[in-house]
This record gives sequence, C-alpha cells and structure tokens, in this order.
Amino acid sequence: MTKMRVAVVAFDLIRPFHLSVPCAVFGDTAGGDAPLFDVRVCAAEPGELRAQAGFGIDARYGLRELARADIVVVPSWRDPDEIPPAPLLAALRRAHARGALVVGLCLGAWVLAAAGLLDGRRATTHWRWAARFAERYPGVRVDPNVLYVDEGDVLTSAGTAAGIDCCLHVMRHYLGADTAARVARILVVPPHRQGSQAQYIEQPVLATARDTPLTKTLAWAARHLDAAHSLDSLAARAAMSRRNFTRHFRRHTGTTVGQWLLSQRLALAQRLLETTAQPVERVAERAGFGTPLSLRQHFAAAFNTTPSMYRREFRGG
Repeated sequence: MTKMRVAVVAFDLIRPFHLSVPCAVFGDTAGGDAPLFDVRVCAAEPGELRAQAGFGIDARYGLRELARADIVVVPSWRDPDEIPPAPLLAALRRAHARGALVVGLCLGAWVLAAAGLLDGRRATTHWRWAARFAERYPGVRVDPNVLYVDEGDVLTSAGTAAGIDCCLHVMRHYLGADTAARVARILVVPPHRQGSQAQYIEQPVLATARDTPLTKTLAWAARHLDAAHSLDSLAARAAMSRRNFTRHFRRHTGTTVGQWLLSQRLALAQRLLETTAQPVERVAERAGFGTPLSLRQHFAAAFNTTPSMYRREFRGG
C-alpha cells in the first residue's frame, strides 16, 4: 500500500520545535517500527535555511513536492508582519485546489490566510496573536479559545504544543483512533485533548508524582463515567470540603468539574464509536450521557457532527 505523502514547509529562521512536530507525528516515530507516512521537509526559500536556535537545515526538497503531497503542513511562520514569499503562497493555493489537505500550525495560520485559503472560514492561531490575526484578516472567523479548527480541507491550530493535537487529529482521520493513540504513547502525550478547551490556563497545572485524594478521585470518576457525578459527590469521595476541592480541582485541571466531566464523557464516547460496534444507545449509557438525544446534542455542540456520522468517518479510516 502506497504511503500518503506529507510535505512539511521549512523556511529560514524557523523554530526547531515547530518543524519537529509534524515530522515526529507523521515521521519516524509514528509507527514505532516504520514510518506510516512519506514525510518530506520542503524548503520554501532557496539557499541554506537557518533555525532560530542557530544551526542550519539542509532540506532535500523544494516547493515542487507540494504538487505531489496529500497533506501539506506549514508548521509556523517567522514574523506575523512579514508577508510570506509569493512562490510559497502560490504553491499552497495549487495544492489546495487539487485536493490536498492543507494544515497551518500556530503562526502557520497566517500563511494560509495570506494565501486566501481561510477566507470565510473559521480558524485559530496562537492566543497571543489572535486579535492581531483577526485585524489583519477580517474575512477569517478567528476563534482564540480552541486547540485546533478542522474545516474539512483546511486545518489550523493554536500555538506550540497544540500542533501535536492537530497532527494527531489528522492521523485519527486517516488511520483511526488506535493508530493515533499508539503514536501519542510513543510521543508521551495525551492521545486526544478536547478541541473546545481553552488553550491558555492562568493557573499552572499541578506537577505531582504521587497520588493524592484529588487525583485518585478523578481517576475513579474517569472509570465510572456512567454514574452520576457532581461537585459535592466528588468532593465527598475525596474527603474534602466543597471549597477546598474546587480550588484544588481548578489548579490541577484548569477547568470546572462540569467541563471536565463533559470532556471525559465525550472522549469516551469517541473511543467507543471508533473502536466498537455498540449501538449509539449503549454508547450514550456507558459514557454517562444517559440518552442518545443527550449524546447527539453534546456531540453536535463539540464536533459539529452526529455520533453516527463520526463513527462512519473514523471507522472508515
């Protein structure tokens, strides 16, 4: 079976981490034993490329590879005030026109917008530049509160590590949940973070190497999502006051109990739809939504699709 081709655009003064994200997800680490995609790093400009960290990048391929790629990834851009080179914009337009999936990670969304690929569409970028992005490209519907936006043939992601979420989402689409989960384990990252959660959390995530009453309670709740849970019931299980539990919960997760439970239940519903043939009614029960109607409503709000359509899409991969 022919591997899908992934063209990753490299440019002068690129940040090494941004370039490494699509290479790591789609490249050598992807299958453990062998790459799952044919990944090619393509220079957007002639001459030697320099990373911002000070070392050189010798890209074997150029923009011509975009004409043969199934997926084109722009992993970032060096300066929001700089219009990307015309040859790069033209190559992106041609790739998109012939049906390639085009992905803009972090400030790579600015490159897609400059190419006109985001006009009239919803998109995201690094939260720090979102307001400026909306001013520069008023035809783009900017959502600064998500990790990534999937518009079908064009995807954009928030800053830095959100590029991993976006690339894993692409892999889930093409190769299914099990493969994406295996890649996530190799990379030591969560296989899926809900795209509706806020990118930027004011309070730091608690760093702890030991079990606490809170973490034990959350682990228990995640294993019993079919049961009814509330702030009071979880606080009681953790033997903590409501106020104390709320404070520690927010510091540990960056969200509320209700939002966390919904995120966990949606993630479980996704896994069940992707990996089992259980009817939607049973999926709704096991994930804690109670009824298929409740599951459909939450699914539509979070993913703009139905559970049945989601199952056909991902199991078909």
